[in-house]
Amino acid sequence: MFGLYPVEVVRAAENRLLSRVPDGALMQQAARGLAVHCLRFVRDVRGRVAGTSVVILVGPGNNGGDALFAGAHLARRGMSVVALCLADTHLEVGARALKSAGGRLASVSAEADASRELLDAADLVIDGIVGIGSRGALREPAAEVVRMANDSPALRVATDIPSGIDADTGAVLGEAFEADMTVTFGCYKPGLLLSPGRGFAGAIQVVDIGLESELPEATVLAIEALDVAELVAEPAEHDHKYRRGVVAVSAGSRAFPGAALLTVGASRYSGVGMVRFVDRADGVADLVISTYPDIVRDRVDPRTDAKIRAWACGPGFTEADAATLDMVLDCDVPVVLDAGALRCLAADERLMSRVRDRGSRGHTTVLTPHEGEFEVLASALGSPATPEQMAGELTATVVLKGPGTTISSSDGVTFVDTAGVADLACAGSGDVLTGLTAGMLASNRDDDPTIVVAAAVWLHGLAARVARRGGRPIVATDVRDAVPEAIAAARSGDLAGLLS
Repeated sequence: MFGLYPVEVVRAAENRLLSRVPDGALMQQAARGLAVHCLRFVRDVRGRVAGTSVVILVGPGNNGGDALFAGAHLARRGMSVVALCLADTHLEVGARALKSAGGRLASVSAEADASRELLDAADLVIDGIVGIGSRGALREPAAEVVRMANDSPALRVATDIPSGIDADTGAVLGEAFEADMTVTFGCYKPGLLLSPGRGFAGAIQVVDIGLESELPEATVLAIEALDVAELVAEPAEHDHKYRRGVVAVSAGSRAFPGAALLTVGASRYSGVGMVRFVDRADGVADLVISTYPDIVRDRVDPRTDAKIRAWACGPGFTEADAATLDMVLDCDVPVVLDAGALRCLAADERLMSRVRDRGSRGHTTVLTPHEGEFEVLASALGSPATPEQMAGELTATVVLKGPGTTISSSDGVTFVDTAGVADLACAGSGDVLTGLTAGMLASNRDDDPTIVVAAAVWLHGLAARVARRGGRPIVATDVRDAVPEAIAAARSGDLAGLLS
């Protein structure tokens, strides 16, 4: 896993590093890294470097300086480089380096009519307008130039972060540079992975500028394939079904029987040795057993079964199922709550208190709301504004589903998902996630539960990527059925074409 660092932390780390290195060394290192990635990108896509044309969008700050020095490297490799200056000032030493290497400078104000022509003819456009410290919407002429760059057929590379994106939040106010690649310096910034900013970043490349030793321990993280592989390892030779873990599922209803099939279906492939389904005498258990003959039906109170290691509860629930939720919250194992269970929580302060009590006793409760459900829960709690605040209020883990799903724990650590795709915005997708998450908690009870939950979210996204291969549209059953292949890919590390 890797850390994501807010601007304030990055700036402080850069200042400490700058005090120890020669003047200008940091910018030169960043510029070399930017140039290397640009060269590789152009070569891979265009098939050649020499003779290709580059336009650099240059702002007045250090971001523009990085881009100017990178332009000098590109010019020395035989590329035709023009720096389009968007302000009256720019880093003069960078401009001199570019001109010495054979590049030239142009002014938007002086050559406004020629700007679109330059951009339309370019093979590569490098965004060096504003950096990670920028806040608010781009002003003119930057906004208009970004619109022209986005409309051009050129490859587009952003320096550190696409201009127009808030580096801390991913917010977009007005125009933003639509990068095919972002070359960021020293570390990831949250805005590169948070929505909607993540949609503008393209492929992200991190250039090592020696910042790592100056950075504190991260509180915002992203999980990686290797982390997931450790949590979905193949069973050991001495394992049996109880050693692998047992997950209990209470889901579905007469109104929504399919939710049970989606939740149970994902649980079956999560790594556990057994899935037990609670028979609530509504006919849903008969449907589940007839579909999945390996599922064990529970007709007695499963709280008495010490073999159960985790619960999935809530998909397909109605208000009438609050009593079942009350029973589940009485268990001392991890509990994953979704959909109807969340609505029951929001409607009953006593149940909400049960969640708090579980947390105070060290038991894991995972809430998986989408944005609408989060707002209902927040209103019931007195409107905590963020998932982090809700996690702290309830001493629970909050998975806020959506573009750039976040996983927030009560100890202040947040994971940002990198695998999810827009295809997951379909009915029943969350039910699949609930079953997969509960199953992984059951089969990894000795691991950090927040990391396990983040891994489940990542696998859920990977399953959607597997299911949609070839450009086919998908529904929740496709995601559920792709879970085994996603786990196989995570185990083997063969993720070619899935994460691009």
